[in-house]
Amino acid sequence: MRLISRWQNSAGERVRIALRLKDLEYTYVPVSSLKADDYRKLNPQELLPALDIGGQIIAQSSAILDYIEETVPEPSLLPSEPIARAQARAFGALVASEMHALTVQRIRRFLQSELKIDDPGVSRWVRHWMTLGFDALEETLEQRAVQWPFCFGDRPGWADLHLIPQISAARRLECDLSRYPLLLAVEQRCVPLDAFRLSRPEAQPDYPDSHNS
Repeated sequence: MRLISRWQNSAGERVRIALRLKDLEYTYVPVSSLKADDYRKLNPQELLPALDIGGQIIAQSSAILDYIEETVPEPSLLPSEPIARAQARAFGALVASEMHALTVQRIRRFLQSELKIDDPGVSRWVRHWMTLGFDALEETLEQRAVQWPFCFGDRPGWADLHLIPQISAARRLECDLSRYPLLLAVEQRCVPLDAFRLSRPEAQPDYPDSHNS
């Protein structure tokens, strides 16, 4: 398997974490090592990440995660109990579809270049959608039937691998996270684990020596 991604790509980080939680070997391919036309031919969506399996491409992190879970069911990324399983999926979907999708760099660039929104306006946009999302995620953890150490279990899984990259992105975008103690507690339990630590942007081979946050 080849995972085509970029060091600063939250969706790619989700997949890296999942692959490591499953103890699966893969080759990391920085998208910067490919010509733009070559990547477009591989993945017409042109978004990151993409998983290359013997020349067959799976785009979109959600589809990649489904493929990983279906083809390598153990250890599962999802709880065994059906309701908790669905709740974990919903938790991840809120991050991927409602928070990340509305605040990624291409959206911010469009707001600036096409709609002529200034930097404070773009920051307000980001904080608005991040706050709505994190408020809901924190309340979701408050309402759990069991207060597990990780989002939906005694070990990290589907919800956690969505949460941790999103928290990092929020910090990079200068969002205040102090009002989310349950989310931050999960983060503190995840970050020392190899699956998360080795999937961080700074651990990737294309991470620059210095960059603007």
